[in-house]
Formats: sequence, structure tokens, C-alpha cells
Amino acid sequence: MTEVSALTGRLLVATPKLADPNFDRAVVLVLDHDAEGSLGVVLNRPTPVGVGDVLQNWAALAVLPQVVFQGGPVSLDSALGLAVVPGEPRPGDGPEVLGWRRVHGAIGLVDLEAPPELLAAELGSLRIFAGYSGWGPGQLEREVAGGAWYVVESEPGDVSAPDPEGLWRAVLRRQRNELAMVATYPDDPSLN
Repeated sequence: MTEVSALTGRLLVATPKLADPNFDRAVVLVLDHDAEGSLGVVLNRPTPVGVGDVLQNWAALAVLPQVVFQGGPVSLDSALGLAVVPGEPRPGDGPEVLGWRRVHGAIGLVDLEAPPELLAAELGSLRIFAGYSGWGPGQLEREVAGGAWYVVESEPGDVSAPDPEGLWRAVLRRQRNELAMVATYPDDPSLN
């Protein structure tokens, strides 16, 4: 497992014993983690709302399914754009390039106030999230230590998974340890 102190860019995968229904089988990409707290987005909660219904200018750049995802229970009236910019960072590239701020590797946040055509040639994929997931100072560390989350490495393709509902199982299945077996955990263990 990954050190709790190095969570930015990692995935939080809800354990079967996590009791909060907001995060049942959730896969959260941690966008920021420091002494002030943590912020992330749930990658596997598509909504029925189309990107074109709320951010028409960005709809053509969004990957399938072209819907808004619920990033978490906080600030559902705000939008975050998360994108993958292919290729390795070049020497001299800062954390922000053309309306995109690198979070981890090829994954970064898109400035949704910027004109989409500014980024169109650079983006490999884009997802729009309503709201986010947030934790106060030390809260996420306590949850991880208490067994609520598995902490695993992210891959750029996690942001644009074509089957977001299957992401929880897919992320667990690719682990090279006992976590791979958790992917077979039944949706309702009482029916087992």
C-alpha cells in the first residue's frame, strides 16, 4: 500500500466495510493532499446530465459517456474539469500549461473558464465533475488507518474509463496482491 502522506495523484478505493453511502464502491482520485486537508473526485459516478446541457462549449471534448459525473457530495453546483494530456512533461513545463494544471503525471485540472479551443489540440480526454470529495486536516488519514479505503496507484486511463460503473472492480483486479480478490466481493454479501 502507498504511504498515506503521499496521496496526491493516488486512488482511494472504498473498502466493502465503508459505511458512508456517498462512497459505496467509489473510486476517488486525490487531487490535493496536504496539512490543510484533502480534495478529490469520485471517478465512477456518472449522472444522467449531459455535458452539453451544462457546459455546451466543452461537450465536444468530453469522452464517452459524455455526461457529468458526481465528483462527491461537496459543492454539487460547481464544476471541475479533469483531463489527461498525453506525453511526458517537457523540461520547462510548469504546473499549468494552456488552461490546464498538472495534478499527477499526465492528469490535470482544466480551467473551464478558458476557451475550449485553447486546449482542444492538447487534450487526450476530458471529464466534467459536479462537486468534489473533501476531507479536513487528518480526516482522510484516520479513514485510511481505520480501513475505510484502499490506497492504490492511479493510471491516466482511470479518468476516462469507458465503463465507469465497472471501475471499482477493474482497479482492484489489476492489483498484484490480495486486493485483486476483493474485486469478487458480492454487491450484497447477505445473498452469498
